[in-house]
Order: sequence, then C-alpha cells, then structure tokens
Amino acid sequence: MAVTSSDAARLAALARSVRIHVLKMTHRAKSSHVGTCFSIAELLASLYGRVLHVDPARPDWPDRDRFVLSKGHGCAALYAVLAERGFFPRSWLDGYYLDGSKLWGHVTHHEVPGVEVSTGSLGHGLGIACGMALAGKRDGAPWWVFTCLSDGECDEGSTWEAILFAPQHRLDNLVAIVDYNKIQSLGTVKEVLDLEPLADKWRSFGWAVREVDGHAIEEVVDALEGVPFEKGRPSCVIAHTVKGKGVSFMEDRLLWHYRTPEGDELRQALRELEATE
Repeated sequence: MAVTSSDAARLAALARSVRIHVLKMTHRAKSSHVGTCFSIAELLASLYGRVLHVDPARPDWPDRDRFVLSKGHGCAALYAVLAERGFFPRSWLDGYYLDGSKLWGHVTHHEVPGVEVSTGSLGHGLGIACGMALAGKRDGAPWWVFTCLSDGECDEGSTWEAILFAPQHRLDNLVAIVDYNKIQSLGTVKEVLDLEPLADKWRSFGWAVREVDGHAIEEVVDALEGVPFEKGRPSCVIAHTVKGKGVSFMEDRLLWHYRTPEGDELRQALRELEATE
C-alpha cells in the first residue's frame, strides 16, 4: 500500500522525536554515537511506525516480526523509538547509560521489552538474524526477521559468512538493511576499507538487492514492504544515509561518532530539530 502524505508526515515526526530524544539522552549520559543514531532515524521510524508486525502490549507475541539492531552502538535511537511506540515508559530514557538503568550503552535485551537480542560486538547481528530466520522457516512461522547493519560491519569476516549462509538456506523471510552513511569510527569507509561496489557484492553472494535514500520515508517503506524482492532469496536494502542527519553542523562529520553534545552545540541542535516540527 502506497505511503500517503499524512502517513509520511507521521513517520517523519516519529524520526524527529527519535533524534530529539537521542540528543537529550546522550547529553545526560555524557555518551556518544549521536551521528550513527541520526542516520537510522527514518529507518527505525518506518519499521516501528508502519512495517513491523509488533504489539507493544505483547512484546513476546509469538507471531511478531523480529528486529535485530546489529550496530548496537546506535541503541539510543532504538530505545527512543521503542519508548515512543509504548513498549516501555518514556521516563526510562532519562536514565539511559546511567548507573542502575535498564538501558545500557549498547543494545541489551535484559528486562527491556521490544529488544530481541543484546548486540554491540560488531559483525554478529546478521548471523543471529540468520538463525532466527532459519528457525522461522523450518517452523513455517509467519513472521519476518529484519536486521540493520552498519557499513563498517561489512569489514567483518563474520558478516560475510552470514551473507553466504542466508542464500544457501533460501531465507527469503530475512531482510538485511545496511546503514550506508559512509563514515565509520576512525574515518570514511572509503579510507578505512572501501566497500564498493557494495550492492554488486551482495548480489554476487546470492541476495536480492535494492538501494534507497535512507532518509526518504516513501522509498524506505516501499522497499521494506516489498520483500521478498525475489522468492527464495534473502533481501538486502542498502540505505544511503548521512551521518548526523538532521542537524546542520553534525551532518557528514566524523567528529559526531564519539563527541557528546554540550552547551551551545546542544542548544543549536535542539533548535534545528524543534524548528522542523
């Protein structure tokens, strides 16, 4: 079903709320990864605001779709969208990454409704998602498995083992989303380990692939609701995104992989995001 203008506006508002939460959460915790959270805001808003079959009142519903955030350092964005969708109170976000909080600094599923698995050791999420999808396929289950990887994770050998595994087992109930913001922790992807031609590499390993603008909600939803792209093959969505998207001085800047928003920077970032409401 096509995305209406009102639905696109609703999902864009959810993405904006995620970014505002992330700014406040990372500021309070004196933590980082703002840039990587911002690059996936529309992806998470599209998933949790429309695509995923989930029920916040029943987070363990057996027929729910599964989502694995393999790039676990982007957890503030995942926690924010889960809180916005009602999986747990928004007040939990105030304790993010602080002593005694349920919300740890990398994704944790322990006592956090809506989180399927703890992640953060990069290169493992796709393998876990493959296992989930294989179990679902063998059980004849109706649910899907979605996972979001960083582009830096595509440097990992374990990721490519999983990329080989999924087509071998015809896991067409599996969707991998690559957050291709082209900046990883210590430099650009091209400088650290060039991935191009990335889409062709996934195709050569047996996946059906689509490339989208990861901030264009209509494109994202159309791709995610159009899976499987080819029967019998797993689907890969390469989402071209911008690190730090949504705040002018953070966009496409390596600095905001680890920097904490403080003082005037925090105030300006909040003004920019709130001005788009």
